[in-house]
Amino acid sequence: MKQSISSVTSRTSEGFDAFKQALETGHTEDFLNKVTEDFYFFVPLPLEGWNHRQQGKERFEELIRFERSVFQMQLTPLIVIENEDNGMVVFCAEGLLNGQHFRNELAIIFKFEAERISSFREYVGMPLKNYENP
Repeated sequence: MKQSISSVTSRTSEGFDAFKQALETGHTEDFLNKVTEDFYFFVPLPLEGWNHRQQGKERFEELIRFERSVFQMQLTPLIVIENEDNGMVVFCAEGLLNGQHFRNELAIIFKFEAERISSFREYVGMPLKNYENP
């Protein structure tokens, strides 16, 4: 018997929807209501202070404030998969980065403890134009 995607990926989809809302609107409450008390995350920002494990809800709010000050973007999920302990979303981010058009594909991996997000790790792709002129 085949399960529907929505029944298999509900934690991941709900977590990503809340993450998307935080990045697009700045409203972090829904996402932070889904995380554990010892929540942590990794983001691939090559900036001092962000290039290692980040801990806690306040730090997530700082990330959202920082990213929204630089990016104005829309996120579109492309692939959603989940197993017992982890969920992954491949998504497209498109919008303005420092006033310039930006489009990239990224992935976010959520680690779950029961129904709550204990951590996430984000992976950033590279736009094809970066390959054009080695």
